Amino acid sequence: MIAVDTNLLVYAHRVDSAFHEQAKITIEGLARAKANWAIPWPCAHEFVAITTNPRIYKTPTPLDEAFGTLRDLAALPNLSWLSEADGYLDWLETLALGAKTRGGAIHDTRIAAICLFHGVTELWSADRDFSRFASLKVRNPLGA
Repeated sequence: MIAVDTNLLVYAHRVDSAFHEQAKITIEGLARAKANWAIPWPCAHEFVAITTNPRIYKTPTPLDEAFGTLRDLAALPNLSWLSEADGYLDWLETLALGAKTRGGAIHDTRIAAICLFHGVTELWSADRDFSRFASLKVRNPLGA
C-alpha cells in the first residue's frame, strides 16, 4: 500500500504551488486507482495547519475549505487513514533510536513509524528527510 505525505496533499490543494499540477494529477491518479492507498493522520493535521497558516500564505486556505478537502478525500472508497495503535510505540522507538532523531525530526519519525506499523510498502513524499529511515521505501512522484 502507498501512503502519501503532507507535502503532496498541500501541493495538490494549493494552486499557487509550483508543483500543483503534478501533485494534483498524482493524488487524482491514486483516487481513481483500484489499489488501496493511505494518509497518516499526522499528515492530515499538518495539511490543515500549513494550508490555513497566514504566515505561510498571503491568502491562506479558509479552515472550512481545508477540512472540506480532507472530507472529499475521506469519501474515497480506496483511501485508508493510518494512526497509532497498540504496538506502534515499538516502531517509533526503533526508528528514533536507529536514526538518532529528536526534536522536530520526531514528527517525520512518527509518520514513518505509522506507515511501517501498518505495512505501507512505499511513502510518496517530496521530503528528503525520510531517507534517514532505511526500512521505509520513499519515492518522490513529482520527480523534483
